[in-house]
Amino acid sequence: MQFFKVKTVEETFSLIDEKINAIKDMETRPLEEALHYILAVPVTAKENVPGFDRSTVDGYAVKAKNTYGSSESMPGFLTLAGEVRMGETADVEVRSGEAVYVPTGGMIPPGGDSVIMIEHCEDMDGLLNTYKQVAPGENIIRAGEDIREGEILLCEGTLLRPQELGALASLGVTTVTVFRKLKVGYLSSGDEIVPYQTENLLAGQIRDINYLTILGLASEWDIEVIYDGIVRDDFHEFQARASALYNQVDCLILSGGSSVGAKDYTTDVIQSLGTPGVFVHGISIKPGKPTILALADGKPVIGLPGHPASAMIIFKLFGERILRRLKGEKIEKRPDRIFARISKNIPSSPGRSDYIRVRLVEKEGEWWAEPIIGKSGLITTLVKSDGIVEITSEKEGISQGDYVPVMATR
Repeated sequence: MQFFKVKTVEETFSLIDEKINAIKDMETRPLEEALHYILAVPVTAKENVPGFDRSTVDGYAVKAKNTYGSSESMPGFLTLAGEVRMGETADVEVRSGEAVYVPTGGMIPPGGDSVIMIEHCEDMDGLLNTYKQVAPGENIIRAGEDIREGEILLCEGTLLRPQELGALASLGVTTVTVFRKLKVGYLSSGDEIVPYQTENLLAGQIRDINYLTILGLASEWDIEVIYDGIVRDDFHEFQARASALYNQVDCLILSGGSSVGAKDYTTDVIQSLGTPGVFVHGISIKPGKPTILALADGKPVIGLPGHPASAMIIFKLFGERILRRLKGEKIEKRPDRIFARISKNIPSSPGRSDYIRVRLVEKEGEWWAEPIIGKSGLITTLVKSDGIVEITSEKEGISQGDYVPVMATR
């Protein structure tokens, strides 16, 4: 295994997409318990939403042509013919020269083709003065305009957010078929690593903070994490612990021991778990070059760098991609990025992708990204940052004032 046969960021994403397949285990869940699950079966609308033409405002259903020419200085006049009550069928017709009161969400009565807002009218004991003209269809949602019967509302792989649950509820859907929730295992390695609860550190010891940062990200993605503690730099102990955890989960995450040191056993341990084994051993990226990605008998294994900022950035970039594919989620292209202007020149080495932590500051109506410079081992650089700027491998840097993509970290 040659560590310095590094992959580019683009090659790494392509390999992930090529090698990681969704777990197809399905379950049926009540709609109220399906938040953040991935839809396993498409949902086809069995009815129109809304099921009838309805008003979007409090006002009067009219024939639009009867309002033409109405203004504050020259109002129009219509006869008030009745009203529509909420939740009831409209039983009065709008005839030429007439208006019918309709509340917001109420059914449009037959003959009405628009609604004039109540604030643009004045009821004078059954004679309605109109102070504005309306166009046909104004302030009306037509039957099926939101969701049309027979159309595919949600495709397989859709993440069920609150808005998707609302759309399903509007159709009367009570249960959905989803892919089951993922379970990942996390194991830290290193003789120098101690539990983060350790109050008094001995010389050379480091608290295991990566566990909490990785757990936090996985929890945000609604993934269960099994934490198996810390393992010493001993191959046989490391291999036994990793293998036991691997058998309990859908994806194994190992932190530390991914570089080329004499006591870094991560690669050998990963190779022992199953075939085909490691497919990425080093990525042309800063921070996070010593990253390992593998597939062991169908299960992804991720070897993260030990430095906190490197581990978190790598897991955000590649771990999320792996887990989203494993969940069966549709992969959209960078949905969580905004563009901001960089506040200073940042050099970069061609052939390597750099990820710079930044703070977002608004100046004169524009977002500016202020770089937070610090080594990959400094977790406070992430605490101070709002996002990460990507400098792609073909660039030699970015210049002050350039618009750059910022990936949110909070």
